[in-house]
Amino acid sequence: MPERPIERQPKRRDFLTSALALSGAAAASSLLAPYEALGAIAHKSLDPVNPDILYGTTSSLWRSYHDLEWGIKRVAYHGLQGIEPYAAVIQPYRKDPLKLKKIFDDAGLTMIDVSNGERGQSTNFIDPAHTPKTIADHVAFARDFLQPFECTHYKVNMGRRPPGGPSDDQLKRLADTLNEIGRQTIAMGIRIAPHPHTWGPMERESEIRRVMDLTDPNYVWMTADTGHLVLGGCDAAKIINDYFPRIAEVHLKDTYAKYRGNTSTPTQEQHNTASIYHNLGGGGVDFPAVFKVLRDRHFKGWAIFDLNSPRKGDDGLEALGDNLDVAVDDYLAHNVNYLRNVLGVKLPPFD
Repeated sequence: MPERPIERQPKRRDFLTSALALSGAAAASSLLAPYEALGAIAHKSLDPVNPDILYGTTSSLWRSYHDLEWGIKRVAYHGLQGIEPYAAVIQPYRKDPLKLKKIFDDAGLTMIDVSNGERGQSTNFIDPAHTPKTIADHVAFARDFLQPFECTHYKVNMGRRPPGGPSDDQLKRLADTLNEIGRQTIAMGIRIAPHPHTWGPMERESEIRRVMDLTDPNYVWMTADTGHLVLGGCDAAKIINDYFPRIAEVHLKDTYAKYRGNTSTPTQEQHNTASIYHNLGGGGVDFPAVFKVLRDRHFKGWAIFDLNSPRKGDDGLEALGDNLDVAVDDYLAHNVNYLRNVLGVKLPPFD
């Protein structure tokens, strides 16, 4: 498949210089709204209703098969606007973030942020023996790597789910850890945005709401993953609407209709047997309802695919002859076309 020519997008102006000179959350927070709007202007509007929704993907789809530079080329080809890499794929650039920034700039893409979990980073947000390192590691990564990319949020997972589910004391310690990271990163113009996740400490609706109640809205936002919210028993559109001012980013993932309204989360063993995730259109997530909220309330930020790598038995991979390059592109094309055909997003058709 020939590469589609990439039109260079205008660079965003440097908004963080003044933010870094300010101490205190209020001063830094005041810069976030105009900076987000500026980010939207840097790319051609794709949404038919809300020009301030930006569209991208995480690197999860190809991370098992290709490096980040391969993904940058394919994402640009499909007309998406940015990438949120997983931490492992940025390791070659860890000491030289500006080298990677040039690759993104040359492709006309934004590096949205980087999912946490880099090499050596503590992701234990609950155990007081580990949380000081968790705080220090996340603040250092935000300062040293996210700031050069002018990132405005930081999506984080929070480690493994405690056996039997988190106690209220554990949720309080989780909230304290998030508050302290957020207190420090907001002074850099970066919002900490925990990601409720199946098999993590913020999995079920009661846990999500409890942590959001315990965290300071001036310091802590949310990465709302549509698939994980449904798998955790939530109505994704309602959660996004209820916490709309605190939604930093939306992950677009689907699951199966049978998981809607579930009272217990499917297990990892079930997932290992047959994926509980699905490409968009799987029937688990009411995406028209999600996008009605994002459009009616004028969301300013990123809505991005978070799709797992193809594997045998999932979504017709065997029918593709186990050609993983074709499968990765086919997955991207399917989901791009879902946004185009079902939700009216002005992405180029896959050819």
